[in-house]
Amino acid sequence: MKPVERADRPRSGPLDVVVTGLPSDAHTWNLVFIQLLLEDLGHKVVNLGPCVPQDEIVESCCTFEPDLLVVSSVNGHGFNDARPLIEAVRSRWELAALPSVIGGKLGVGGGDQEQATELMLAGFDAVFQDGTGIAAFTSFVGSLAVTR
Repeated sequence: MKPVERADRPRSGPLDVVVTGLPSDAHTWNLVFIQLLLEDLGHKVVNLGPCVPQDEIVESCCTFEPDLLVVSSVNGHGFNDARPLIEAVRSRWELAALPSVIGGKLGVGGGDQEQATELMLAGFDAVFQDGTGIAAFTSFVGSLAVTR
C-alpha cells in the first residue's frame, strides 16, 4: 500500500503560527512577547500557553495546520523537553515537513552549541539560543513568508 501524501494547501497572506511552552516551563511572558512580535509582523498566532503536554502540542499542530511551530523555554530545561517533542512532531506524517523552531534558555548552563546542534539533528529547523537577539528569529520567519 502506498503511503498517504499530504497535499499542499494553497497559501496566501500571513503565516499561521502555533506558539507554545514546554511541559516543564510555566513561564508566560516569553510566549506573549513572541505572539505580539509575530502579530506585529502580520502573522496569525495560536498561543497554547505554558506547561503544554507534548501530546497536546502535536495534536494542536494537526488541528490548526500551522505554517510554523515556535517553541519557547525560559526555565533552562528546554533541551530536556525539546528532543522528545520534535521527535513526536516528526513522527506524524502530517507534520513531518512543518517548520519548527525553538528558542530561549535551553540549558541551565546557558547557550551550548552542542545542544543546538543536537536539536537540529533531532528535527528542529532552527535553534535560537538565549542571548542571540531577535533579528535571527524574525529573519527566519520572514524567509518562510517569502517562500510560501
